Amino acid sequence: MVDPSHIHFSTFEQLSLSGAAFKRMLMACAMGGIVGIEREWRHKDSGLRTNMLICMGSALFTIMSVVLSGDSTANHGQVAANIVQGVGFLGAGLILHTKNRVLGLTSAATVFVVAAIGMTCGTGLYIDALIATVMVLVALQFVGAVESKLGWKRYPMIYEVRADVGSALSKEIVGTERAAALAEGVESALHRMQRAILTVLDSANQRLAVLERDNVAGMERVAFTVVATRRTHDRLLRELRASDATDQVAVFRDTEEE
Repeated sequence: MVDPSHIHFSTFEQLSLSGAAFKRMLMACAMGGIVGIEREWRHKDSGLRTNMLICMGSALFTIMSVVLSGDSTANHGQVAANIVQGVGFLGAGLILHTKNRVLGLTSAATVFVVAAIGMTCGTGLYIDALIATVMVLVALQFVGAVESKLGWKRYPMIYEVRADVGSALSKEIVGTERAAALAEGVESALHRMQRAILTVLDSANQRLAVLERDNVAGMERVAFTVVATRRTHDRLLRELRASDATDQVAVFRDTEEE
């Protein structure tokens, strides 16, 4: 165990160490920032500042691991070794488990790799750190694009189906018979809309998971999430829009998509 009272550096040694450490931490900030910009662009929780700090902190811990161990021990990685455990806890906090899927795995893996890049910068291996950073960007951007092109990647989309079902009026305004007829028409339109949605989803072996449902001025709106391939999404959208029971069908990208 290192006794802090025995650690002493002259002014010249501090300047020498600070110069080398500054370059390594600056490089770590740059590499972490590059990955962070990509995460920020995709609106992820682990954005620019988070990745910069993780990368720079990992580099600093790696530098201090060697400095604190000195020449008295051959184990110069005793401090740096704990970075993996610490980053593991941080990455676990980014993972969210919902009813039908797990979110945040890519963000957690990115944090883990960014810490490794920071450790690489802390040892002065700038070229290796740069290569690793480029590989991370390729994995996050281009590999995902290739998966989408191939059509076998499953991703979530939010569907919003709208139908003009009309409005029911009270019997004091339109009379008992007219009010009953309007209520029956609204109920019938709702049933047709719901059956159309279920029929289309059943044909694609998809389960209806309603996110929101409301009625605005006679326009019934049902929003639900579907996790499927691009081909399945195209089919669902086409069939829902072709149905006589729906008036409008909008789709939105899930903001939590990795």
